Amino acid sequence: MTDVETTPRAPAAAADAGDVTYWYGDEPADRRQRSKAVLESLRVYRAAEVAMRRRTRDSMSMGENELLVLRFLLRDPKRQVRPGELTRYLGLSTASTTAILDRLERSGHITRSANPDDRRSIFIAVTPRADADVRQTLGNMHDRMLAAVIDMTPAESAAVVAFLRRMSDAVDGVAAEAPAVDSP
Repeated sequence: MTDVETTPRAPAAAADAGDVTYWYGDEPADRRQRSKAVLESLRVYRAAEVAMRRRTRDSMSMGENELLVLRFLLRDPKRQVRPGELTRYLGLSTASTTAILDRLERSGHITRSANPDDRRSIFIAVTPRADADVRQTLGNMHDRMLAAVIDMTPAESAAVVAFLRRMSDAVDGVAAEAPAVDSP
């Protein structure tokens, strides 16, 4: 179930109620119907993922950026990361990054240590508590996601990966100020 109500974009007298969706219209062609079903399923998945991320943030009492910092640091916990790398990764100001790091340090999720080669810089590292908190909060969800895909055939996996890459390219290529264009 999603938070978005679906209603037809155009009158749907000739279409089955189950075939009509909010965004993708009600064209009868088989190819168009399959495309709509895929895009609608992706939209429903995205809504479920957004809701899951909100629940995760709430359960950990953190904002999205705090979780992004932890995820970045947990990818390679032994890597020495400077605050500037996190600023660039998040796309925030230095002051905003500092405030996030202050909150994470107070909560016991990161530590700051002096750079032995440059007294003016510091390194940021995750704590064992951060790793434990993330694993406890997200472990069950990751297990469930893996269970959903573990039995896919190599061909199915390749098709899904190719599809998601094409979708990523499609949405990454959209300029914020570009007007919407109807698809063919």
